[in-house]
Amino acid sequence: MSTSPAHAPTAQRSIWIDLLIAIVPVVAASLIGSAVTVPQIPGWYATLAKPPFNPPNWIFAPVWTALFAMMAYAAFRILRLPAETEGKTKALAAYHIQLALNVLWSCVFFGLNSPLGGILVIVPLLAMILVTIARFRPLDQLAAKLLWPYVAWVSFATLLTVSIWWLNR
Repeated sequence: MSTSPAHAPTAQRSIWIDLLIAIVPVVAASLIGSAVTVPQIPGWYATLAKPPFNPPNWIFAPVWTALFAMMAYAAFRILRLPAETEGKTKALAAYHIQLALNVLWSCVFFGLNSPLGGILVIVPLLAMILVTIARFRPLDQLAAKLLWPYVAWVSFATLLTVSIWWLNR
């Protein structure tokens, strides 16, 4: 008995392809963000008035490394779901939109030296992270949970961005 195309097993991509698809966008976001941010730290950013809860500069790299690793793993878990999984495409679209907004925040806040512009980007970023979690949750509980530390950090970054804008307006 032959299997009709409608009932044929779904071919899954290689694990290596999914790893690349999960990791490359996160590494690109990290590299672009760093390229825009790092040159501004000793100059423009150093001249800004900052709130007393502003963390030391050295803390940002390890925090972002951990967050990006969790984001990549979450995306990888979603990528490994069967292609026909309902909601998978929308979940990955939300994920990539929030990742683009993450990069845009660095470009606006640091690249354009604009705390106000940073606020206008970070609020939709935070919203898109929450949308991503909502779209990941029915597909993979762990993938959704991996993004909660990112929500916490971006919430803190939102408060920091607003505070920096307020103190330097």
